[in-house]
Amino acid sequence: MNSTDSGREHLDHIPVIDLAKLRHEKSPGYFKLVEEFLRVFSTVGFTLIINHGIEPSLVDSVFEASKRFHELSLEQKMEVELNHLHRGYIPINTSTDVNSRYEKVKYPNQSASFMMMREDSKEDPSIFLSGPNQWPPLERFREPLEAYHKTMKELGFQLMKVALHSVGAEQDDILDAFQIPTTWLRLLHYPSSSGSSSEGVYGSAPHVDFGCLTLLAQDDVGGLQVLYQEKEWLDVPCLPNSLVLNVGEMLHRLSNGLLQPTPHRVINHEMQERFSCPFFYDPNVNTTISPLRGTGKPKFNPICFSEFLESELTAGYSRHQTNA
Repeated sequence: MNSTDSGREHLDHIPVIDLAKLRHEKSPGYFKLVEEFLRVFSTVGFTLIINHGIEPSLVDSVFEASKRFHELSLEQKMEVELNHLHRGYIPINTSTDVNSRYEKVKYPNQSASFMMMREDSKEDPSIFLSGPNQWPPLERFREPLEAYHKTMKELGFQLMKVALHSVGAEQDDILDAFQIPTTWLRLLHYPSSSGSSSEGVYGSAPHVDFGCLTLLAQDDVGGLQVLYQEKEWLDVPCLPNSLVLNVGEMLHRLSNGLLQPTPHRVINHEMQERFSCPFFYDPNVNTTISPLRGTGKPKFNPICFSEFLESELTAGYSRHQTNA
């Protein structure tokens, strides 16, 4: 979504990566991109990406759909309340980052959201979180979300190849895990502040993402902050037609600790509501996550992604606690 260039003073700390050569894997520009990816995600852990190939009009259509959804009455939104497949409306005060290692979280996140995942025709009990999405009866809502989801999934696959190249990992086996990936598109709405971070009230409490890649489209209100080198919280600037990119715990493990998941948080500003649309790109839920060949002596034990996901969702969302 178009935004101002306020906050440019932080661009020296939160770099910009140009993806113009993303799909030219044999070119010198691609190899420079791979080197830059490793440099950024072994240090800062957050970047803004440009020339990513996502049409601004498509991004705008998703934000417009999000705003219209969040303008519905609570009763209308609750008709598609989050279900056991982690799809639907997540009301405010029902999500808490209890697993945060960076602060003792006392209050639920001050945000509401709509969550969609991969569209399956039906639930398969042998595949955790498989199933159809819940769609509200809202015109021009499903179509832009599905178009955006498809495009972001393709971008996520290309970026995973860059990530694997950057750490010298052998790719063939793990890329198979992304043929049917676990994907999440979340339409977030942060109301204006009803408390302060000094009191422990956040739009999103300090945390790291649990998956592989997060691609975030944000408006120009601000509020997203990243913990820079474990010393200070920096505002993530808003640049026109850029996306915020960061890595999560699963890619940290796959890369044998070479790629860093950086803590971040969202502060709700007074008198300003904020909209953002994070897309999470992860391997198939049945994937065993362990350090990849080529990344050195393994520093992590293998874990089952579906079991890890279930524990995270049960801990963080009241809807899953009800059904646990």
